Amino acid sequence: IAYLRKNNGEVRAVNVEKGIFGIIMGINSKDDPIQWKALHSPNEIIFSNILITEDKEAYWKGKDGAVPERGMNHSGEWYPGKLDDAGKEIPSSHPNARFTISLDAMENLDPAAHDSEGVKIGGIVYGGRDADTSVPVEEAFNWIHGIITKGAALESETTAATLGKAGVREFNPMSNLDFLSISIGKYIESNLEFGKNLSDPPSIFSVNYFLLDKDGKFLNEKNDKKVWFKWMELRVNGDVDAIQTPTGRIPLYRDLADLFGHVLGHKYSEADYISQFTLRIPENLRKIKRVFDIFAGLMDIPSLVFDELEKQKNRLIQTQKMFGDYVSPFDLTGIP
Repeated sequence: IAYLRKNNGEVRAVNVEKGIFGIIMGINSKDDPIQWKALHSPNEIIFSNILITEDKEAYWKGKDGAVPERGMNHSGEWYPGKLDDAGKEIPSSHPNARFTISLDAMENLDPAAHDSEGVKIGGIVYGGRDADTSVPVEEAFNWIHGIITKGAALESETTAATLGKAGVREFNPMSNLDFLSISIGKYIESNLEFGKNLSDPPSIFSVNYFLLDKDGKFLNEKNDKKVWFKWMELRVNGDVDAIQTPTGRIPLYRDLADLFGHVLGHKYSEADYISQFTLRIPENLRKIKRVFDIFAGLMDIPSLVFDELEKQKNRLIQTQKMFGDYVSPFDLTGIP
């Protein structure tokens, strides 16, 4: 949680929290070395919904090593193949199993983490979970476009971390709907107002790690987000160009190919780039209609919201007339 304030035309932030918590499923020594080390060092840690082995060790799905033969979990005494009342196999640890630990346990904690002056914010990132619409990373055109189309219009599919059926697309402005104490309209207006009179406003980005192919497989790998964040950092500092699309600015292939090689040590193909960054116009138009209709039924929504959504819709329609429903990023070569 960051507290943001304006200071001399820029945005600065402090983190008022002492620790972090997160989904523990899949954390392993290869992909998550810093978290792995912290979770296996003498620290104060809260585990929830994991498996406790007979040796009093913590086990979670995706952890290094073999699955234990027995243990205790949310279902009571557990063993491989145990079934629930509906005849469904019970996993060793719950999909929503979590850990809570102090920030100071992380060896890569920034030295400025406890600085009362905070740190300058160069970028704000909004993340949703959708299987078929948004590209992995995209930069908004400006503060207004970002707050409205990346933040206020955010949709995300439900997961095991939420009650009810997983995979249901839900409207969730800024991924913050459950925590609002004011109307959505006033919340959006406050965000728009915050950006006024900033001489150096943060860039706004969207991320989506959950695109699926036609076979239901993820188009992104777990650690690809390292590349997306490195690209955002380069954009904030003006070190790389971007391709302008109807919905925002996306990376050039050559930059991602370089980053995948330097950051992750593997090749990034043109086929990967096309599958991940193709502009999906029908899906984007359907999203705009869904969000527009929701906002039309709410009070206090700034007129700027409808104007910005309408402009994005028109850009998409114009591009659709030129290129069709699905547009390769190689066809969108305009660099602003």
